[in-house]
Amino acid sequence: MRFLIVSLAFLTAAAAGAQTPPAIRGFPTGQSERQRDMEQHARRLPQPGKARDWLRAMTSKPHHAGSAGSREVAGYTADLFRQWGYETRVEESEALLPYPESRHLEMIEPVKFVAALREPVLPDDPDSGDPGQLATYNAYGADGDVTGSVVYVNYGIPEDYQTLRQLGIEVKGRIVIARYGRSWRGTKVKVAKENGAAGCILYSDPRDDGYFQGDVFPKGPFRPSRSAQRGSVMDMPLYVGDPLSPGWASEKGSRRLAHAEAATLMRIPVLPISYEDASPILVNLGGPVAPEEWRGALPFTYHVGPGPATVRLRVKSDWQTRPLYNVIAVMRGVGRPGEWIVHGNHHDAWVHGANDPASGAAALLETARALSELRKSGWNPSRTILFALWDGEEFGLVGSTEWVEKHKEELERHVAAYLNTDSNSNGAFHGSGSPILEEFFRQVMRDLRPPGGEKSLLETPAPAGPPSSKPRESQPPVFNGLGAGSDYVAFLHHAGIPSLNFGFGSAGGSGTYHSVYDSYTWFTRHIDRDFLYSNALSQFTVTALLRLSESTVMPHGFLAVPAFLRRAADEIEKIAAAKNQKVDFQPLFGEMEMMSALAGDYEKKAALAMQLPADPGRDHWQELNGLLVQSERKLTLPEGLAGRPWYKHPLYAPGLYTGYSARLLPGVREAVDAGNWEEAARQVKLLAGVASEFNRHLREVLAALDRRLAGSTGQGSSPRP
Repeated sequence: MRFLIVSLAFLTAAAAGAQTPPAIRGFPTGQSERQRDMEQHARRLPQPGKARDWLRAMTSKPHHAGSAGSREVAGYTADLFRQWGYETRVEESEALLPYPESRHLEMIEPVKFVAALREPVLPDDPDSGDPGQLATYNAYGADGDVTGSVVYVNYGIPEDYQTLRQLGIEVKGRIVIARYGRSWRGTKVKVAKENGAAGCILYSDPRDDGYFQGDVFPKGPFRPSRSAQRGSVMDMPLYVGDPLSPGWASEKGSRRLAHAEAATLMRIPVLPISYEDASPILVNLGGPVAPEEWRGALPFTYHVGPGPATVRLRVKSDWQTRPLYNVIAVMRGVGRPGEWIVHGNHHDAWVHGANDPASGAAALLETARALSELRKSGWNPSRTILFALWDGEEFGLVGSTEWVEKHKEELERHVAAYLNTDSNSNGAFHGSGSPILEEFFRQVMRDLRPPGGEKSLLETPAPAGPPSSKPRESQPPVFNGLGAGSDYVAFLHHAGIPSLNFGFGSAGGSGTYHSVYDSYTWFTRHIDRDFLYSNALSQFTVTALLRLSESTVMPHGFLAVPAFLRRAADEIEKIAAAKNQKVDFQPLFGEMEMMSALAGDYEKKAALAMQLPADPGRDHWQELNGLLVQSERKLTLPEGLAGRPWYKHPLYAPGLYTGYSARLLPGVREAVDAGNWEEAARQVKLLAGVASEFNRHLREVLAALDRRLAGSTGQGSSPRP
């Protein structure tokens, strides 16, 4: 009964507000009320108990990418989509997915110690003893057998190595030990190699990810002492997907780079360990006492080294190419079938993956089931809706990237928006994405409440998580650019498709992230017992998909783009000023002023257009919608970013040393970070050129809108199947 009460509270957010609900973007005045009625009906269709069933089934056995378990999950979910009436296919590709062959870590000085490198079975969690688990390792780390004295490098980010240099400590030829958090794990390994380290050890400190945060599993949700975080160390800021096929799909018989040519593979060995295995190494470090902000929560004084702790690190992977199984389910539109909305989550996990990713995948399945039930009542989508469950996300967004690279031209013609979810837990709602979709996204947040909430999602603050938590790139009211945290990357950064990433997340972090204990028992005991947040995510996504599918005019907007550019430029100007330098943004600011004016005109005229009488006889909005579909593409660079051409978007990209997090105006920002002021000026001019082309596109959008307002339909240009 509890879930029913809270779910009804979630449904009635708009009804509790003003007598006249605010307009819904993209809908004529007379259609908003009918749309709200349909949305309220649709939000009653997801059932928490169903999401529980989907999650239990997906987490019943380990299902890492390339395994038989992953193939079984793909087949199970594909069968569900078929039962619900979707046109469904499982698209197979293949990629370099190395599994561990051997792992060994021992301390040889000043005392002998051999790391266990094993997560024990817990009696309270029957799944923790399941066969077929991948051992704790870091995919794409180099093979190697190295011995050296140890240096503690805190989080292993560039600033930490600056601190070490100030202390007179070099890491060249040594083995560094870094704690997880504050950056993508692959960045830690890359920075270690750039500083001359021979090997890298990663561990989860209990201050960030263990008993300092709260009770550990099974008593509480946090990481127990012998648990370790698996994960890829691919250098994702260069490109994602199969390391051997950057920019083209990896399929049987397709060309491959040699391993030595693959820029995203790490060149030193790396191994993740538990804080129980890390403790004997850290306690045997000498040298200076670690700075206060470097100290974790283990019960001894943290020293930096080097040594006297000396370790031997030996790792080897099998470097095999393995299959990937992407599940694609289509509900074809009946009014505008050539305009597509895609919603994706991944299905592969490092072990059982209850939180990452089954919590989000179960919500996606329940969203799809709800829309199939809505269709039984006589509704059909106007635009085509595609659901996707991606494989290989954990290795480096591999399945989604290979799919986008294979279908890139088709997707660029048809896809109006990509909605991404990933892990979902309790806590506040987080969302981020393309400025073009910002106002649309805020309106959906405005009209819904979180479970048990008094205020709308838009009004509910999202507290920041600890350094170890899986990143959520924004917190209301700031709507930030997307970095490299999940499967939106290929859609947004490579194909120029406007994207959103959203879900509920706890400020306490994931607790058992990428461990064997991310299980059904852990999730249902400590995270979302009644599946209220899973249900709320489905209700949000159902609402968003219905608005994107049914809107007369695509709900894209442009005022947030110049606002985003201004915010990003202001941030860079402050960074330059701190270096006693100045970046001249005037060439860009002139285009931004024009963009603001054009975007304002669009808002005014679009509002007028929504008051026109409906004409069911033909689609008078085809030309305008066709242009709106292409809007994000007009902000990209065909040649890509300097030094990493796979990334096409000059407004945002994952930072070279931030990993998950986005760098805004990355070309300018990275030049400023490097102190290359001539390059910064060149990048500003390049951005001004992109803004000028985008303004030209906005004028075309306005011209199409003017023709509609004048009663002339013009020549349709939107794609048809």
